[in-house]
Amino acid sequence: MTLVKFKKTRLPWYDTMFNDLLGSDRLLTNDFLTENKWIPAMNIRETEEFFEIEMAAPGFTKKDFEISIENGLLKISAEKKEEMEEEIENYTRREFNYNSFLRSFTLPDNVNEEEMIDATYNRGILKLVLNKVHTDEIIPKRVIEVH
Repeated sequence: MTLVKFKKTRLPWYDTMFNDLLGSDRLLTNDFLTENKWIPAMNIRETEEFFEIEMAAPGFTKKDFEISIENGLLKISAEKKEEMEEEIENYTRREFNYNSFLRSFTLPDNVNEEEMIDATYNRGILKLVLNKVHTDEIIPKRVIEVH
């Protein structure tokens, strides 16, 4: 007797659809949830005195940005909504646009969170300067011996 293996499918898309959707972990990954979201490109430069963050975010204004530091976490977000409506005789044209993003970073221990951060926005580039804590202000790590 010879065994012949064949694929029995009632609908041509049945196998691939469920395997793609349920048979992989991509449904629960961050990439799946943010696949079509726009995240601005950025550069980080470190010197002895400060960190400089440059973020390419064209199309926004200074008022659109919200920048905050809380518990060692730097959050940079922006949101812009635009609506336009034009009425000509029996025709109405409505257009709207919505852009937003949120990026957050855990700051290193040597960033001075208390000192004012310099933030500027010019020609589509958001620039942040985060000052460092001077080395004499950093509290050294203390090792506690167990007896």
